Formats: sequence, structure tokens, C-alpha cells
Amino acid sequence: MTAPAFNSVAWFEIGTGRPDDVQSFYADLFDWTFGPADADYREVTAPGADAPSGGVFSSGGAFPDYAIFYVVVRDVQETVTRAESLGAKILVPPRTTDRGLTFAQLHDPTGHHFGVFSPPAV
Repeated sequence: MTAPAFNSVAWFEIGTGRPDDVQSFYADLFDWTFGPADADYREVTAPGADAPSGGVFSSGGAFPDYAIFYVVVRDVQETVTRAESLGAKILVPPRTTDRGLTFAQLHDPTGHHFGVFSPPAV
């Protein structure tokens, strides 16, 4: 598998208070496989794929369910700053996980929810 090109959609995420139901539905519909059922974040792998392409986040019902796409970018902060100058609203400011992945979530000027991320440095 080759790395996705910068500025392309490279990940999706489904946030839900009912992760078992979401997993059951998409497993039956698309034959997706999932990471451990006891995890707060379950990576999703499509049949025949070399690696996961998305995830299911267990929100515990703390906020409304959602499904968004993520675009891989070189610099999350720079992209968020540029998006804001173009009329986007920051929903989740840039954050870096313990594993080095940096991400943010935004609304475009028309209200569509999307995310951006940069993979950990190798």
C-alpha cells in the first residue's frame, strides 16, 4: 500500500454512543473488520485492504453521533489557520495523540464537518 497523497481524503471516523450497533451494521453491509470491541477507538479495515482506513469512536453518548472524513495534510496548524481565514470554524483545535498523530476538526463555511490530520513523524 502506498501512502495517501497530501490533501486527499485518507481517513473516516464514525462517532457514536452505540459502537456495537455501528460495528454490526457496517460489518454486515460492507464486510468491514474492526479492532477490539472493548476499545474506545476501533480501527476499521475493508476487505482486501492492507491497513485500516477509518475508525469508530465510542463517544459514550457525550455528544451527537457523527460521520466525517479526514484529509491528510503536511501541517495541521497551518491548514487550520488557512481554513479559518477562508471562513471555517474550528470545532476541535489541533491536538497531538500519544502516538504522534496530529488532528483537528472544523466546519466549512457552509457548516459541513470535516477533519485534517498529519501522521506521526517517521
